Amino acid sequence: MIDLRSDTVTKPSKGMLDAMMSAPVGDDVFGEDPTVNKLQDYAAELFGKQAAIFCASGTQTNQIAINLHVQPGGEVICHYESHVFKYEGGGIAKNSGASTRTVGGSRGRIHVAELEPWMNPPNDVHYPLTQLVSIEDTSNRGGGAIYDFDEIKNIRTFCNSKGLPLHLDGARVCNALVENNIDMQEYGSQFDSISVCLSKGLGAPVGSLLLGDIDFIERARRVRKVFGGGMRQAGYIAAAGLYALEHNIQRLKKDHDHAKRIEAQLHKMEWVEDVLPVETNIVVCILKDHGRVQEFVSKFEHNGILIMPFGKGMLRMVTHLDISESDTNKLCEAIATM
Repeated sequence: MIDLRSDTVTKPSKGMLDAMMSAPVGDDVFGEDPTVNKLQDYAAELFGKQAAIFCASGTQTNQIAINLHVQPGGEVICHYESHVFKYEGGGIAKNSGASTRTVGGSRGRIHVAELEPWMNPPNDVHYPLTQLVSIEDTSNRGGGAIYDFDEIKNIRTFCNSKGLPLHLDGARVCNALVENNIDMQEYGSQFDSISVCLSKGLGAPVGSLLLGDIDFIERARRVRKVFGGGMRQAGYIAAAGLYALEHNIQRLKKDHDHAKRIEAQLHKMEWVEDVLPVETNIVVCILKDHGRVQEFVSKFEHNGILIMPFGKGMLRMVTHLDISESDTNKLCEAIATM
């Protein structure tokens, strides 16, 4: 099967497996796993941050960051389609006792002009205190849309003026950075905390990193423990993440090229109403008949292709390192016959 349901379905390559099997390990809860420490130091330097902590998932890194930035009763501003709000099981409320103020914007991206109207008056006891802004780059629900870097800088300036921290859900941030060619350290300097997923397009089997300053990451270590996220000989999986960062960032362009070919083929089909402009590795097509989503999911599966329903009238396909040129050719041929 050609599996386009997500870029989380990748399997470790031989090089990655070799790195995992040969990794020196220790007890990471004691801070003694050399491979975990190497991964954390490498990632922090990559993004120009002081420190990093290795965690089980992007949901965990996002939720730890929110827990540290926001007090119970506080409020997080995020896009209404953002992962932290839509796909993390109500974790902002459950884990941190905080509320969310969801705002609109273009394809999952917040515009700075939308922030000011939703800042709660700090001296009015009827309102929760606005305590954090969180953005997602790339935006999953926006079809892998990339933030304009000038807009990120404008949001940073706004947050500074209000004394607010800015968190990045960077589940697919490397997809954005290989396309916009922004220096990774300059990009990282805009955020107080950054979550980077290793198990999506980068191809590791598990794991995410949370980046920030030294004090923030020390406090994150305590929250990770409270959330049950302390891992022992985690170097075996950290080695996969290190391999991913060292070898699999620039190759993301191949995934983007494959996605653009799929986009072009879908535009030719009479049953397609539209395709969200493809910027990275996510293809979202909108059917003319919104009621035929499951029918088309089944048609693709009959042709040996797995895709995802993505809401009313929408289908999602995600390219990744296990999708070859040949797979993309077969997919485009299958689409042409539907």
